[in-house]
Amino acid sequence: MHFVDVLTVGKDLLKANKKNADKNRKLLKENNVVAFDFMGAIGSGKTLLIEKLIENLKGEYNVACIAGDVIAKFDAGRMEKHGAKVIPLNTGKECHLDAHQIGHSLGDLDLKNIDIVFIENVGNLICPTDFDLGTHKRIVVVSTTEGDDTVEKHPEIFKTANLTVVNKIDLAEAVEADPKKMEADAKLINPEMDVLLTAIKKDVGFEDVAKYIRKNIEEQRNN
Repeated sequence: MHFVDVLTVGKDLLKANKKNADKNRKLLKENNVVAFDFMGAIGSGKTLLIEKLIENLKGEYNVACIAGDVIAKFDAGRMEKHGAKVIPLNTGKECHLDAHQIGHSLGDLDLKNIDIVFIENVGNLICPTDFDLGTHKRIVVVSTTEGDDTVEKHPEIFKTANLTVVNKIDLAEAVEADPKKMEADAKLINPEMDVLLTAIKKDVGFEDVAKYIRKNIEEQRNN
């Protein structure tokens, strides 16, 4: 009986989150803002990718960020150095962001003067999966240093993603990982998803990610 109660609470929680996510999407659309949710494990390269995207896009778009983490000030500080408005969102013991938290953070942004919001989710390949934040696209960043079986061991998060970035391909040989296997695993899990191979620190494949972001910004703003 207790187990049934837990399941009921879980379903109610996700239903409430979906309602808040839809509110966030409506708010973003009303202000012509495009939002991206970056998910992935600790050390996969999410923060560096967002930093480089800010630099690459800030001459064309007004960029804001929401940095979610157990203690968010560290990654938020890195993003702020590139001139973006950043809302640090401390999650404490929680291993993911939710739509209610994002809704409050959006309220702290001047959305009428923002074009893009990059959201960095908590470093985890499991917890963020079921929590739609109301963004337009979900991006998973996974690195070869996590092992080339990482994708097949965490299928659920890739089912909800629009893009997978397989990062640190320059280190693949050193850690005996196969980036092409990771790419194939991702496409097997979600054939509709785009997959890009990168070494963000070395600028390998970064332009492909920036092109993907630009394309989706324009598509959403003209929708």
